[in-house]
Amino acid sequence: MKSMCDANLRRRDSQQRGGSRLNFLIFMALLVAAIYVGYRALPIVYQASTLKVYMQDTVNAAAATNRTPEWARQQIIASRDEYGIPLDAAINVVKKDQRLELRVQFTRAVALPGYVYNYNFDHTAKSRNLF
Repeated sequence: MKSMCDANLRRRDSQQRGGSRLNFLIFMALLVAAIYVGYRALPIVYQASTLKVYMQDTVNAAAATNRTPEWARQQIIASRDEYGIPLDAAINVVKKDQRLELRVQFTRAVALPGYVYNYNFDHTAKSRNLF
């Protein structure tokens, strides 16, 4: 009787060993994919967040020093390389309701395994200071 129980336990244990290996491989594949997506996408998202801060600082500086909207536009154009702004980006600056509004729009492609994600950036910064 004891040998029959031992045989059943060994058979059940051998069937369960393969399942944990498969689960580990699936988990590792998903983890590697998530790390790779983060590696490709996070720099673009970080550049976009720093661009938003730079845009806000630029319109505030333009309003505080009574600069023209064209000056603010030129500041953004001069910083294209630093913030990853493509050449075909739409950069519009208008004076509206005694404030300066700067809007930047562009799309950047993020190459992922088997898929290309288009990151759309569309942000409007409004000056806080009155003219």
